[in-house]
Amino acid sequence: MKACIFHGPRNVSVESRPVPAAAPGELVLRMQAAGICHSDIRVFKGEKHAREGVIPGHEIAGVIEAAGAGVEGLQAGARVAVCPIIACGRCYYCLRGLRNRCLQRLTLGYDADGGLAEYALIPAPIVSLGQVFPVPDDLSPATATLMEPLACVLNSLERCRVQPGGSLVLLGAGPMGLLHLLLARTLGVATIVVSEPQPERLDHARRLGATVALDPGRDDLQRTVADLTGGLGADAAVVTTGVPSLLAEALPLVRRPGVINLFAGFPPGLSAGFDPNVIHYGEIELTGSQNATPDQYQRALQLLRVMPAAAEVNTHPFSIDEAAGAYESRLGMDGLKSLVIF
Repeated sequence: MKACIFHGPRNVSVESRPVPAAAPGELVLRMQAAGICHSDIRVFKGEKHAREGVIPGHEIAGVIEAAGAGVEGLQAGARVAVCPIIACGRCYYCLRGLRNRCLQRLTLGYDADGGLAEYALIPAPIVSLGQVFPVPDDLSPATATLMEPLACVLNSLERCRVQPGGSLVLLGAGPMGLLHLLLARTLGVATIVVSEPQPERLDHARRLGATVALDPGRDDLQRTVADLTGGLGADAAVVTTGVPSLLAEALPLVRRPGVINLFAGFPPGLSAGFDPNVIHYGEIELTGSQNATPDQYQRALQLLRVMPAAAEVNTHPFSIDEAAGAYESRLGMDGLKSLVIF
């Protein structure tokens, strides 16, 4: 089979690999689509670790080609999407439903082979813990790959405790910022201010439903948020892009008390300076979110059915032979999300 292989920073290539076989408890998927996310780009740039020689791809959708002995409830021919977390199921966090915090966590596409290949092996722990989800008939494979990023966004907004009729500031209008926008609208958030310096992404934010989308280098973000919220500030703000200075910029944008979530991953070794008294006296909650729980994955897959505009975040499809181009497209901020279609 053809597979994209990660050999180290700035080094991926498409090569021939044997088609995997399903051992007891495992599945083999014939891949239909796999998304490339910003975390994959951070690995490509050397900012985040992945095992050399691994097949990337953790935003995956495919058809069950074969099921190993002992697999129940999942039949060959079924269309599925996968939560890529390989969890132990027994540690402190797993027993509380927080498998994204598993003490022994591994992840497809980083530690074990993922879905940027014509076939993908799904390990037994993912199967036995119920992390393989049937794709509804009304979702395309490309849209089903958005289950993983949308689950992460759902985790983010639930940590922010957004409410119908409430207000939200999004710092960044890349693919994840736009998924925050679309999901917040779906959940009934009434006022959404998006800050983004790139004109094309500002246009996307306006078209997809932002109350206001502005350029922070040209427009007065703090004044705009104050005007829209009666001077109080927004209920929450989410930093959706890995720029450390955005934390300090977010602090005056939320009310007292409000929530700021650091959704993005940041380059290693950087620091963010801010006045801690703003948090202390304002009773502002500063939090982070990373990945999501299986419950959030399952709900995200269903939410995609009522979020048709989410499909517009996938802008650049590639074949497996062009997988390196999918990386280059994301590196160059060409469009929004890249994905490989099989």
